[in-house]
Amino acid sequence: MAVNFHIPSPEAIHAVPGVEIGIASAGIKKAGKRDLTVFKFTPGTAVAGVFTRNRFRAAPVLICESRLRCDKEIRALLINTGNANAGTGSEGMDRALQTCQALAKELGLDQHQILPFSTGVILEPLPQDKIIAAIPAAVSDLNKHNWLPAASSIMTTDTVPKISSKQLEINGRIVTVTGISKGAGMIRPNMATMLSFIGTDAEVECHLLKQITTEVADKSFNRITIDGDTSTNDSFIIAATGQSGIEITKESEHYQRFVEALTEIAIDLAQKIVRDAEGATKFITVQVESAKDQEEALKVAYSIAQSPLVKTAFFASDPNLGRILAAIGYADIADLDTSTINLWLGDVLVASNGGRHPDYVEADGDRVMREPEIVVRVALNRGEASETVYTCDFSYDYVKINAEYRT
Repeated sequence: MAVNFHIPSPEAIHAVPGVEIGIASAGIKKAGKRDLTVFKFTPGTAVAGVFTRNRFRAAPVLICESRLRCDKEIRALLINTGNANAGTGSEGMDRALQTCQALAKELGLDQHQILPFSTGVILEPLPQDKIIAAIPAAVSDLNKHNWLPAASSIMTTDTVPKISSKQLEINGRIVTVTGISKGAGMIRPNMATMLSFIGTDAEVECHLLKQITTEVADKSFNRITIDGDTSTNDSFIIAATGQSGIEITKESEHYQRFVEALTEIAIDLAQKIVRDAEGATKFITVQVESAKDQEEALKVAYSIAQSPLVKTAFFASDPNLGRILAAIGYADIADLDTSTINLWLGDVLVASNGGRHPDYVEADGDRVMREPEIVVRVALNRGEASETVYTCDFSYDYVKINAEYRT
């Protein structure tokens, strides 16, 4: 069950001018399930993306990477669930390209204007015939209000749709930012998340949008982990249609405010992935401060966030907090002085100067461990850098869900 999860009300989900979405059932994973999604963008839309660093990148990822160029216009996205089209070699590339060609024909576009995305089982051939057969229905369904249905259609082991939306006023005009994500397991993106798509009607030049997309990913999707596994299909896309008439440049007085709005949406989506993690019962924020540099802070944060022993202790609400100290100790920092380290669990100072704090009593740790949302804070006291990573506990259901994934 998702931890303190919020789905916006329909009136709080804002359509993005210049974006239409259509959904259909291709029957890839289950008959009757809406598992095919099409995004169509107005001419002139700038599109940027970042993708998985897994060396077994899926066929659609390879195609997207080759097509996302600022001298080429992207007009549509084609997304299927139920099959990852990863580990499928040249045949997987051919099948993905066939689906792009079919959508291009249906929309009257060039196939190079289509970006494909897939998520699901790895090492299985893509059922391109099913996708091609369902494309006309998805195109017929195109409309600007399909954001929430699209958030549901891209789900795999997710239990709830992940959507976030906001509007801001710039120079007397309204700028909209709306996004959706999917992901619940196989999450330590190392770029973005399994799949995420954000649309805005601001006007942003392509090269600048690329920079913004990378910056936003690093502050959101690159700061979450569920199980430490980086997917073969991770993809994060931002599309800027320009329909609001508000141009965003690096020199704009509202540049930072716009980037903060995008980042806020992305962080919300990233946190929702963790809140809906497979079998999760706790949402955990790991804050590392006074590190020597950013890399060091992230090493410690991820060492704690990905430790199976730490995560199972959180599931059990067991204040076995020596596991956190152990995780800090094996974070691969050769010159770490453990005598300077302080550790807090929520509002409780657990360890100071590298050892148990004199005033700490287990009843205080037990109180915090029973809460659905927990903050772990570590002060290394060796510099000025700080980082935050979001994670969850490991429950019995995580093993059950993944053991039964293909059944």
